[in-house]
Amino acid sequence: MRLVLAAVIFTFLASCDDSRVYEENLDVANKIWIADSAKIFQFNIKDADKRYNLYFNLRNTVAYPYENIYVTYTLRDTLDNQLKKELVNFNLFDPKTGEPFGSGLGDVFDHQLPILNNYKFDHTGPFVFHLQQYMRMDSLPEIISAGLRVEQAINE
Repeated sequence: MRLVLAAVIFTFLASCDDSRVYEENLDVANKIWIADSAKIFQFNIKDADKRYNLYFNLRNTVAYPYENIYVTYTLRDTLDNQLKKELVNFNLFDPKTGEPFGSGLGDVFDHQLPILNNYKFDHTGPFVFHLQQYMRMDSLPEIISAGLRVEQAINE
């Protein structure tokens, strides 16, 4: 029931956002994100003159066994040219207190973590974004969903 309520609230708040170009969150089966199970997102850029922010959306439970998460992402264009690839690390819990970061309801926490800020696409059209967990565990427990948000940058 908590998950349903959190999803409804998150959807309502996200629907009131004019800067959003694309947002999709994909559930992780059995709350275990397998290392070779990439989350793949395809989105369309209609205005190459603007700059964009890309965010990694993550939903995890408070029982997640680490204070951080490593993910790799790859951004590709329609011709499968690699535009950007990087390994990034995000803290999900305060290392001193153990308190979770992000917004939470019960034992579930949502994070919107910056991947690319003020990114300028060279052209319009579809793009593909691959996202994988890159932790030492092949099967990363207590991850509910992973997603991508693309929005127009406010300060261009």
